[in-house]
Amino acid sequence: MRDLVILGSTGSIGVQALEIVAANPGAFNVEAISAYGTDPAAIIGQARTFKVKVIGVVINAEVIREALPSVTVIDGPNAASEIAAITCEVVLNGITGSIGLGPTLAALEVGNKLALANKESLVAAGELVMSRATENQLIPVDSEHSAIWQSAMAGKKSEIAKLVLTASGGPFRNRRDLSDVTISEALAHPTWAMGQVVTINSATLMNKSLEIIEAHYLFNMPYRQIEAVIHPQSIVHSMVEYVDGSTLAQLSPPNMKGPIAYAINWPTRLPAATKAMDWSQQHNLEFEPIDNERFPVIELARRCGQLGGGLPAIFNAANEVAVAAFLAGQISFTSIIESVDLTVQKLGSAVNPIRDLADVSAIENDARKVAGEILEKVAK
Repeated sequence: MRDLVILGSTGSIGVQALEIVAANPGAFNVEAISAYGTDPAAIIGQARTFKVKVIGVVINAEVIREALPSVTVIDGPNAASEIAAITCEVVLNGITGSIGLGPTLAALEVGNKLALANKESLVAAGELVMSRATENQLIPVDSEHSAIWQSAMAGKKSEIAKLVLTASGGPFRNRRDLSDVTISEALAHPTWAMGQVVTINSATLMNKSLEIIEAHYLFNMPYRQIEAVIHPQSIVHSMVEYVDGSTLAQLSPPNMKGPIAYAINWPTRLPAATKAMDWSQQHNLEFEPIDNERFPVIELARRCGQLGGGLPAIFNAANEVAVAAFLAGQISFTSIIESVDLTVQKLGSAVNPIRDLADVSAIENDARKVAGEILEKVAK
């Protein structure tokens, strides 16, 4: 039985991970969970169901302590990092946003194996994170990177010619004019059920942009050897092209339980973690290049990644501010990437390399301030 710690237990990744645990009795022991705390009833329910010993929250700690007097409740802004440092076999980081970086570093520093769904950790501080990780200590949870991880096992790293990330294209793949996109339209993803921020990032293709930077660090691959293509069916999760011209892909229905289960139980596969493909039915698999004119964020991400230093952290932090403003109805859909680009332009020339978590925090704070000022000017 594996001792498991789940960060972001009430979010999409955390909930699905707990469903996997429930479906595999005897395989996992949920030692601890963390969440922001906005839904204490959900946290209390999870703790009771899985007999959790330790909980970490930012808010509503007293409500949880009163309901669960025998459970240790850690609270405050560093609660998730404290939970991540509990000795266990696997920490699943399902936190959304760059606030997941501290827990990522905390888990790695104590030697815990880390199943990483928090892509912002690698975007904001990829070199720092990878310098703390030992071989096979960090296992990707994003379906794209899980697919690459699995497909790359077929050959030597020196034999890999290219990593090919697939993107669904989101709800606006065939829509020419994006100027009047509504919040509800942007949240209506055609193939995936995700949290609001990730869904908006998918609609702008920011999600794929972040994944390109993430892939660069995870697989130590130059940006020129990382490509993204549109694949509307979201069945081919990503591919690895080899020097002999062959391409290996990982296929499964669009469901995150497969990559979650693979990461938390690696290197052993869990039986029936997700539904398999039904090959008695006809399937059409389409691929097409990304229209960089309508979705300029991909090339912006490449530039930020290639320049390195703190620029990817600026890129990510500015986007977090812009997405929040869009979801609040303050800016238009197209203003999201426009404001990110303007923030990068304003701060990009004076960014130093990242040495530690404090550097990341300082860079992100500057980026959020500048992004906020820019958003005031572009607000509709």
